[in-house]
Amino acid sequence: MQREKSIELLRKYLKSENLIKHCLASESVMRSLAKKLNADEDLWSAAGLIHDIDVELTYGKPEMHTLEAEKILIQEGYPSELIEAVKMHNDAATGGKKRETPFHIALAAGETITGLIIACALVLPDKKLSSVKPSSVLKRMKDKRFAAGARREIIMECEKLGIKLEDFVDIALKAMQGISSELGL
Repeated sequence: MQREKSIELLRKYLKSENLIKHCLASESVMRSLAKKLNADEDLWSAAGLIHDIDVELTYGKPEMHTLEAEKILIQEGYPSELIEAVKMHNDAATGGKKRETPFHIALAAGETITGLIIACALVLPDKKLSSVKPSSVLKRMKDKRFAAGARREIIMECEKLGIKLEDFVDIALKAMQGISSELGL
């Protein structure tokens, strides 16, 4: 998969720079998780990058989010394995179907933790990812009022991958710190 093609497609459908940054963060986390789990780094990172391509098209209709993405990604020739992972990251569109494969679980947990980590950075005086410590993310994880949209139960699915929460936070944070300039944090 060509990253440039995915970024071009993403920019065609997403106008919000914050959403694009979320997708870039998810891409970096997915690449790191693929390395950790000996999975296809290009496939997993592409899924992280493109997973929310339809979020502006389906705004206010969470049950439709990822179903429009499926149509777009089929039309663009993305692999079925990637499309299925994208679909499975949104509970509201799957009719309660459980995530079972490592790819599905990693995408859901990986893209969800990015919001919590970004929120942790934004409350710091310098608003920099480099200042975020794993212990801070873990502490904020316990406070359900903080970054309330970051669903903790989905982040906790990392344990189904055989990755303890502490290690998962560390992997995700380091991945995002590695692209902090792209994220503006």
